[in-house]
Amino acid sequence: MAVKRPPVGIEGFEELRTGDFYFADKTGLIKELLDNWGKVNLFTRPRRFGKSLNMSMLKAFFEIGTDSALFDGLAISKETNLCEQYLGKFPVIAVTFKGVEGASYAVARRMAVDCVNEEARRFGFLTESENLTETEKALFVGLLSKEMDDGALISSLRNLTELLEKHYGRKAILLIDEYDVPLAKANEYGYYDEMIHLIRGMFGQALKTNSSLYFAVMTGCLHVAKESIFTGLNNLKMYTLLDTVGDEQFGFTDAEVRQLLEYYGFSQYYELTKEWYDGYRIGSANVYNPWDVINWCDQLRTNPDKTPKSYWANSSGNYELQRFIRRMGNGVTKSQIEQLISGESIRRKIEEQLTYQNMYDTVDNMWSLLFATGYLTQSRTSAGNIVRLMIPNTEVRCIFSDMILALFEKEVAADGVLTSEFCAALKDGDAARVESLFTKFMEKTVSIRDTAVRKEFKENFYHGILLGILSFKDGWAVDSNRESGTGYFDIQIETEDEDVGIIIEVKYAEHEKYDAACAEAMQQIEDQNYTAELQKDGMQTILKYGIACYRKQCRVVLEKEI
Repeated sequence: MAVKRPPVGIEGFEELRTGDFYFADKTGLIKELLDNWGKVNLFTRPRRFGKSLNMSMLKAFFEIGTDSALFDGLAISKETNLCEQYLGKFPVIAVTFKGVEGASYAVARRMAVDCVNEEARRFGFLTESENLTETEKALFVGLLSKEMDDGALISSLRNLTELLEKHYGRKAILLIDEYDVPLAKANEYGYYDEMIHLIRGMFGQALKTNSSLYFAVMTGCLHVAKESIFTGLNNLKMYTLLDTVGDEQFGFTDAEVRQLLEYYGFSQYYELTKEWYDGYRIGSANVYNPWDVINWCDQLRTNPDKTPKSYWANSSGNYELQRFIRRMGNGVTKSQIEQLISGESIRRKIEEQLTYQNMYDTVDNMWSLLFATGYLTQSRTSAGNIVRLMIPNTEVRCIFSDMILALFEKEVAADGVLTSEFCAALKDGDAARVESLFTKFMEKTVSIRDTAVRKEFKENFYHGILLGILSFKDGWAVDSNRESGTGYFDIQIETEDEDVGIIIEVKYAEHEKYDAACAEAMQQIEDQNYTAELQKDGMQTILKYGIACYRKQCRVVLEKEI
């Protein structure tokens, strides 16, 4: 039997089910949605958590003319009463606002028109419908036009529900995916007021007192404040990261990850997968980032020796976190970030209703934004809006670390004198001076506490600080994590004089045991013969440094080989 492919980038339910792709059954969302009936339902989840695929699944289930075989063998097929009542019984309008963006309002508005045009084209048969008047057919033709005025665009989704109800004799279901993307882009490019007016008008027409609407489902990253976009909409049910409805339906559960890894023969990677991509708590469920797990399995199929990486981080610019990190010292304390990086939690107030214009106005809003967008999660089920926040996993911790180190490098670049002094002390073999100056550098950034975070991560963080300093030394050849002798050194330097080589091994001094950590570093340099490459390159003098770090203190030992 052929092994199904991991569904990397597949957002269409029909394509996934009819193609040769692996599928984690999320049809339980259909039952939860119907059991917890709401006229208008909003699910907010971070990016890449399966929102678009779930919306495509809902469309495939409810839409008239669907292929019911798509759901054979899935959980919802066992709900015979629901299937008899709902499967393939409704006209469905499904639009995604994911592409409604642009550097100007005119461009974004044109994309919104394109979005409506594209969906209307699926119902071209309405021009021949015996149940529509000529006036109504003309109204439909207007939905195909790229020259819609504001009034036509604002009423377009409502008009389409009315025309479909008239044709089928059944109320319509409306699905709006990534509803808040136009607002995010409008805020970024400076036309927020115009876009709010457009989106508020479209939603008001389509979702409020629309007798042709059976129910609606929307997805997005944020619940944009009611007074900003959902004015007068009293029939909205909101399911955020703190709610239990649908909590297992976006993201992979632990059981699903175990099953997926077993399917591909990668069960031995379970603990590593869990460390890197698990840790999100939605409602009362613990889930993995599905985008990461799918990409990770796909990579393992071609390279079983591959190590995990941040697939999720590479799918966006991480703008929210960048802006947050830059606020350190301006309301965001280093100690709070140090707690998070070290695997601890912090207690913060979460504001679930934000607007894109005010999300950076206060520190509480910024914490709330990081929570909503998946950079932080709740450490346990919370009461009210006071939440214990923590970094969910190693992947996101590395994203934080990279951002902090990038900021640190900018600070280093601004202090060329200290950098020059440090490099001179390193080359001269002045261990005491290296220790003193490196301590000064560490005081400029956050530190890692002595907690449950793996020792390797702590060492990599301090390793990154060293590399950030050395990157500004002209004329030095600096290598990191490259093979030499029988292992992989932390840092190797060949100076511009071509006769002095430097090997640095960094250790984390757990419980402040500096001497033991330094001894371990020096022994590793010796045992793994890290100086082999420098000897081959003809270095006359080789300086071997063992550096032990704990929070913002360090110990440096030196051995010289001539």
